[in-house]
Amino acid sequence: MSIINDRLLGIHDDALILQERNLKLRAENIANADTPGYKARVMSFDQAMETALQTKSSSPAGSAGRLMTEDPRQMGGGASSSIREGFSVPDAPALDGNTVDLDKERVGFTQDAVGYQTTLSFLNSRVAGIKKALSGQ
Repeated sequence: MSIINDRLLGIHDDALILQERNLKLRAENIANADTPGYKARVMSFDQAMETALQTKSSSPAGSAGRLMTEDPRQMGGGASSSIREGFSVPDAPALDGNTVDLDKERVGFTQDAVGYQTTLSFLNSRVAGIKKALSGQ
């Protein structure tokens, strides 16, 4: 099944997983903006996507090099992860030790949501095209 996904959907299914993960991180950061001592987490989408592309291109036929996540409840979940997270360094740290910059997180969340929606729209149109081809239209 993953070989079919790789050929039909390309990197966009992996991009969607990464964008979702990034949106969750930003949402957690925003939700904890007032939590004393909370350290804002970040993910480099570009690095994670590069790792996913390298994994796909170097994997033997049949293994398909799927992105692995740390949470076994997620699709494709496994022990290893190509998604690396870190902590953000604030411009002006808060007195309570919280490192969330709410303005940056809101802007980043909006940008990430637009990217997620764009990728989802592309995948929807791709699936619609495949359905149309299968129906002979």
